[in-house]
Amino acid sequence: MPNENPLLSPSTLPYGLPEYAAIRPEHYLPAFEQAFADHTREVAAITRVRSMPTFENTLVPLEESGRLLGDVARTFYTVSSADATAEIQEIEEQLAPLMSAHQDSIQLDSDLFWRIRTIHEQLVELDLTPEQRYLVVRHHTEMAHAGAGLDDPAKQRLTELNQRLSTLTTQFEKNLLADTNDLAIVFDDASELDGLSEGELSAAAQAAADRGLEGKWVVTLTLFTGHPYLSSLTDRGSRARLLAASRSRGSRGNEHDNRATLLEIVRLRAERAALLGYDSHAAYITSDETAGSPAAVHDLLRRLAAPAARNARREQAKLQALIDAEPEPFALEAHDWAFYTEKVRAAEYDLDRAALRPWFEAERVLQDGVFRAATDLYGVTFAERADLGGYHPDTRVFEIHNADGSPLGLYILDLYTRDTKRGGAWMNSIVLQSRLRGTQPIVVNNLNVPKPAEGRPTLLSLDEVTTLFHEFGHALHGLFATVTYPHFAGTNVYRDFVEFPSQVNEMWIYWPEILASYARHIDTDEPLPAEVVEKLHASEAFNQGFATSEYLAAAWLDQAWHSLSVDGAAADIDVADFEAAALSDIGLDNAVVPTRYSSTYFAHVFSGGYSAGYYSYIWSEVLDADTVEWFRENGGLRRENGDRFRGRLLGVGGSKDPLEAYRDFRGRDAEIQPLLERRGLAG
Repeated sequence: MPNENPLLSPSTLPYGLPEYAAIRPEHYLPAFEQAFADHTREVAAITRVRSMPTFENTLVPLEESGRLLGDVARTFYTVSSADATAEIQEIEEQLAPLMSAHQDSIQLDSDLFWRIRTIHEQLVELDLTPEQRYLVVRHHTEMAHAGAGLDDPAKQRLTELNQRLSTLTTQFEKNLLADTNDLAIVFDDASELDGLSEGELSAAAQAAADRGLEGKWVVTLTLFTGHPYLSSLTDRGSRARLLAASRSRGSRGNEHDNRATLLEIVRLRAERAALLGYDSHAAYITSDETAGSPAAVHDLLRRLAAPAARNARREQAKLQALIDAEPEPFALEAHDWAFYTEKVRAAEYDLDRAALRPWFEAERVLQDGVFRAATDLYGVTFAERADLGGYHPDTRVFEIHNADGSPLGLYILDLYTRDTKRGGAWMNSIVLQSRLRGTQPIVVNNLNVPKPAEGRPTLLSLDEVTTLFHEFGHALHGLFATVTYPHFAGTNVYRDFVEFPSQVNEMWIYWPEILASYARHIDTDEPLPAEVVEKLHASEAFNQGFATSEYLAAAWLDQAWHSLSVDGAAADIDVADFEAAALSDIGLDNAVVPTRYSSTYFAHVFSGGYSAGYYSYIWSEVLDADTVEWFRENGGLRRENGDRFRGRLLGVGGSKDPLEAYRDFRGRDAEIQPLLERRGLAG
């Protein structure tokens, strides 16, 4: 009965926040079963209508349909990403093919597609608002793209492919989480961690204690290839152990090996693309993105790769020269790069980034940095709601109000790493805003900051500060999007546009009044010295050869895998050999600059939503860098600027073509020159 399952009754909490304290794992599958049945019945009611299709009798009820399924799914997947216990993982594995089959039953419904296609064909004649008109276009495009126009045998095969892929991508993520946890490095002596701060040592000791290893230290791995501690550890052997563990994930020949899984994913994605009429999965994906084609993506990546690789080689030569001057010189290796980069940074800019942590206490960064920038720019205010609980004790809930005092939504922050949380950082929505449904947004930010021992402050690295501002940019997008139809809510935009608002929000990290507000010493409250700020600005392009190369290498790997034709993907492929050939092809095969993600732990593309789309970060950064120029030209952190950016870009959600929205904001298309200058590639 509904009153026995909290997922089947409307939440009594503000904004519809799920009552996580009452939800148990055994509630999820029955709730999904009910939600699938409800959604199927709702869509059937649309297709049974005997009158000719109209916007009111087709699109409106379609947007109303599936509400329970959306609520249950967002509630569950928030937990499965951030607190994936063994029980939750088992549910997710069972759910993956069921969810895929249900989605196909809706997206491939011939009767529904006929109704939408009929409306689409009459679109010019219809009296609709711009948002309604675009809704028709997007539903028609997305159903056609999903295969709704195929014949029945092709649809049957497509459904089989989608179900199998959903199982494989879930398995990939499960394998990666398990192998990442297994490969956490245990250190027996604190001397092996020389160079880490007191707070970092405390976090390593706490991680060991949590695993029952009292008196030892455990360093957990990050999602990407490198690790923040590589820049500080003085023990070369410790650095080597850390990087080797990171790079071996998913390829050790154990039960968590991801090589066979990813190869099957690549083969099935290529087969699906061919079934849908495309040469490759990359062609299929980019056809409904702003890029339009793999050729456009490849052109940008190749244009940037050559100068990035040259810059990385110049940086490498500087590092090697520093090592050659030591009493016992050696050849630079990948695990040495970050450590000696900091030495060069100190020599050239008199700047030690690791020593900046005492100025970046997490609570102050959040309240006086991230929140203050949003308040100054958009007028929104934040109040913590200790009376509202999230899905885990570490979560914190904040209520947000607009400048006029009207309620906007809820923001949930989940800062710390744990073994049940997947790696990386992300934003997701729990409740979507919609005028049609009368709902307001709830968004979540997840990071993976090591948690210090009880009573110790959380001191962030500059990279972690950047991540917090970045993810909060996604959160603002999810909070500010104000649309009628849930299809357009929040960050429901093209994948290669979705990173743009988050990247723009990073600009406030160094904005003078914001930096002066949050970057204050934990003990003395002294602001970050002006000379240090000047050095940070002076060194912004420092090490960009490495940073750009490692990113481009990963983006190119994604394109290489997903540009395979169905015949090419069916070949006998050795994963390591394929990677080496792909990186050689684009000139990013420098052994001391490893790709940011190798295939076996490339969660973005093999278990996330970025398959053939990891290029999105650099693609969006073209818009971002151009937007930063606009803010600087127009006085920066001013309410008028924030209102324009919110109203013309963030506020439209997915209800408008994103490049059209950008032109409306900027007055023209974006230019690439600001990006080239930012990354030191202009020459």
